Amino acid sequence: MSTTVTTPIGSGEAAPGPRLNYLTNGHSLKSWLLTEDHKRIAILYLISVSFFFMLGGAFAGMIRYELTSPAGNVFESDAYNRIFTAHGAIMVFLFLLVAVPAVLGNFLVPLMIGARDLAFPRINLLSWYLYTAAGSLILISCISGGVDAGWTFYTPYSSLYSNSNVSLCLVGVFLGGFSSITTGVNFIATVHRMRAPGMTWFRLPLFVWAQYATGIIMMLGTPVVAITLLCVIFERTFQLPIFSPELGGDPVLFQHMFWFYSHPAVYIMVLPSFGVISEVISAFSRKRVFGYHFVAFSSLAIAFLGFLVWGHHMFVTSQSMYQGVAFSLVTFLLAVPSAIKIFNWTATMAKGNIHLNSPMIYAIGFMGLFLIGGLTGLFLAAMGMDVHLTATYFIVAHFHYVMVGGTVMGFLAGLHFWWPKMTGKLFNDNIAKWNAIVVFLGFNLTFFPQFIAGWMGMPRRYHYYYFAPEFQIYNILSTMGATVLGIGFVIPVIYLIKSLFTGAQAGDNPWGAHGLEWQTTSPPPTENFYYSPIITDDVYDYDPVAEHEAIRELGANRQH
Repeated sequence: MSTTVTTPIGSGEAAPGPRLNYLTNGHSLKSWLLTEDHKRIAILYLISVSFFFMLGGAFAGMIRYELTSPAGNVFESDAYNRIFTAHGAIMVFLFLLVAVPAVLGNFLVPLMIGARDLAFPRINLLSWYLYTAAGSLILISCISGGVDAGWTFYTPYSSLYSNSNVSLCLVGVFLGGFSSITTGVNFIATVHRMRAPGMTWFRLPLFVWAQYATGIIMMLGTPVVAITLLCVIFERTFQLPIFSPELGGDPVLFQHMFWFYSHPAVYIMVLPSFGVISEVISAFSRKRVFGYHFVAFSSLAIAFLGFLVWGHHMFVTSQSMYQGVAFSLVTFLLAVPSAIKIFNWTATMAKGNIHLNSPMIYAIGFMGLFLIGGLTGLFLAAMGMDVHLTATYFIVAHFHYVMVGGTVMGFLAGLHFWWPKMTGKLFNDNIAKWNAIVVFLGFNLTFFPQFIAGWMGMPRRYHYYYFAPEFQIYNILSTMGATVLGIGFVIPVIYLIKSLFTGAQAGDNPWGAHGLEWQTTSPPPTENFYYSPIITDDVYDYDPVAEHEAIRELGANRQH
C-alpha cells in the first residue's frame, strides 16, 4: 500500500530523530500496567490468553485420559463434571472469545488504518483489567470446589440444584462480557473516526472488516447473555421465578436467551480469524484477494445472520416444528457467506505465486478444518438428522472443528505472520512449518473419531460408557490425537520465546507483504508511524516490482 508523507507525528521537524519503539519506551512494571498503548495492551492480552489456553488444555488432557477407559481411570463422575466445566468455561470465555480480537485486533487495527491508537485508549486498558478480573474469578471458582453445571449453565440445574460455585463463575463470565463490549465499541469507533486520509471503506484491509463485524456482534449480543447470566444468579440467590419450573419459571426461556448470544459468539471466535486468513493468503499468494467486496460484505452478512439462527440449537425443545423449519432454512442460508470466503480464498491462490511459509500452512490448515466444520454444520441444520445427533459426540466434534480449529489455526497463522512486526525478531520458519502440519494432523486425529462415535450414538458429557465398549477405540484415538496436538501447541511457545533472545533482526517487511502496518518499523514506534500516512492506492495492490522485492526478501529470510 503506497503512502505519501506529511510532517512527522508530534514534531515540527522535517525528519524524525531516533525514537524508542513501543517495547523499549519504559521498562518498569508500572509502565506496562498503566499503559494506554494499544500494542502493549495487546501483549498483555497475549500473555493472559496464553496462560488460560494452557490451563484449559491441561483440563482437556485430564478429560481425554479419563475417557480412554469405559469405566473411567481416576475421577468420579462429580469430579469429571467439574473438570469438564472448567475446561469449557476457560476455553470459551477466556480464550476463544478473546484471542484474535484482543491480541491481534488490538495490535493491528490502528496500524492497518494509519491511526496512532484506538479511539479510547483508557477504556482499552480497562478491558484488559476486566478480562483479568473475570479470569481470576472463573479460575477461583474452578479450583476452590469447582463448578459442575457445564459451560452452558443450563437451568434449572445451574440456578436451583447445583451445590458448586456457579454464582462466582457467572460473575466472572459477566465481567468478561463487559470486557468484550468495551473492545467491540473501541473497534467500531476507531474504524469510523480514525482512518488515515485516503483510507476509504473499500481500501480497508479485510482483517479490519472482520474486526468491525466482530465488534458489532460484541456490542449487540454480549449484553443479552450478560443479563441472562445475571438472572441465573438472582434466581439462584433470591429464588426469583425466572427459569426454574419449580419456582414458576421457564427453562426454555434460558436457552432462547443464551443461544441468541452464543451462536453469534461462534463468529466472535471465528470471524476475526477469517480476517487473518485473508491477509495471509493474499501475502503469500502475491495476489489481490479475489472478490474483495464479496469477502468484506460476507463478514457483515455473517454478523447479521448469526443473530437469526439460535433456534437450531433447540430442535428437541418445546419450540414448534414451524419455528424449527424457519431456523433450519436460515441456518442453511448462513452457510452462503461462509462459503464465499472459502471459494474466494481458493480463487486468490489460483495461479498465484504461492510461498509455503509457516503462516500460509496454518492458513491452509484453517481452510481444511473450517470446511469440515462447516459441512458438518449443514448436517445439524437439517431437523431430522439433528434430532438423532443432538447431545452426541458429533456435536462436540463439529463445534471443535469450527470454534477451536478455526480460532486456534487462525490465531497461530496471525501470530506467526505478525510476530516479526510485533517483536522485531525472526523465528525458525522451518520448525514452524513442520509444527503447523503436526497441529493439523493432531487436530484431525483428536476430533474426527468423535464424529464416528457420535454418529454411532455416544452421548456427550458422559463419564462412563461401559454400556457400549465399542466406543473405546474412538476415544483412544482421540486421546492419542490430543497428545500430538498438545505437543504441537507447546513447540511454538519454545521457538517463539527463543526468537526473542536469539532470533535475527526482522526488517520492516520480512514477508514482502502489502499493507500499511508493514510500512512502519519492526517493532513499531509508540506513535505507530514516524510520519502521518496518506493512502494513495488500493489494498492488496501487488505489482511486478513489489513481487521481485518480495521474492528477494523471502530468499534473504531463508538464509537467516
